[in-house]
Amino acid sequence: MKTNRPSQSNEHEQFIVKQQAPLLEWLLANVHESKSKIKATLKGKGVKVNGKTVSRFDHVLTEGAKVMVSKSKRNEMFKSRYVKIVYEDRYLLVVEKNIGILSMAGGHASLNVKAVLDDYLRQSRQKCTAHVVHRLDRDTSGLMIYAKDIQTEQLLEHDWHNIVYDRRYVAVVSGKMEEETGTIANWLKDNRAYMTYSSPVDNGGKYAVTHFHVLQRTAYHSLVEYRLETGRKNQIRVHSADMAHPVCGDIKYGNGDDPCGRLCLHAYVLCFYHPVTHERMEFETPIPSIFQKVFK
Repeated sequence: MKTNRPSQSNEHEQFIVKQQAPLLEWLLANVHESKSKIKATLKGKGVKVNGKTVSRFDHVLTEGAKVMVSKSKRNEMFKSRYVKIVYEDRYLLVVEKNIGILSMAGGHASLNVKAVLDDYLRQSRQKCTAHVVHRLDRDTSGLMIYAKDIQTEQLLEHDWHNIVYDRRYVAVVSGKMEEETGTIANWLKDNRAYMTYSSPVDNGGKYAVTHFHVLQRTAYHSLVEYRLETGRKNQIRVHSADMAHPVCGDIKYGNGDDPCGRLCLHAYVLCFYHPVTHERMEFETPIPSIFQKVFK
């Protein structure tokens, strides 16, 4: 379906419909946002057709109709170099975390995503706080979920493996990986020095399964997609090192190979069933450009 280029302001995008279509189908084809965010905008009365607010998914758009899609005013007040809000509703937030910030407070470190989100929720006069559901390492970037209340947090935590149906990372690893795809599985256990060790037999730790798929290669590096079947601490980093292809920039489990000046690990796909509405929520961020430069 074709449409005129949208006119934009700080508050909305405006389109002219070129071909008759149901509203939701048209929005998905023409608005550059995730399916989940478009649905939320529609439900939240953020779409107008010829000046009238419309929230019905099956509303039929006619040729020449003027469609206005509001941008999130609430998120415009949120500015952080470390955190980007990707999606928000009354129950949860999906954010993209940058490197250099903890998921939650730890020790003497004051810079953490939870504190940044709590400050935003306070400024936007929402009577809630951010609840940590899962974590990413300080130097891993990517997608995360934070609940807005304890009930949603518990729904996510207690049924995490059924709710989250696709979680993928991308990494630049050292060396040329020969296998296209594969799986690595073993037991992971922490020691007193905060290192995670693997064992092919049960060592009293937790069983961990990681699937991998090579996306690109050079003679010196590989761009690899990892899909987690389990979510153990440092799982990808340890499993990469076990395969003799550690994640680049990993000062803990790596070999000193650091082409990007950072830990080259990014959580780029996160798909789950909404714990309250049970809708499919699917989010994907681009592979970091600094990773892609290694393969040009």
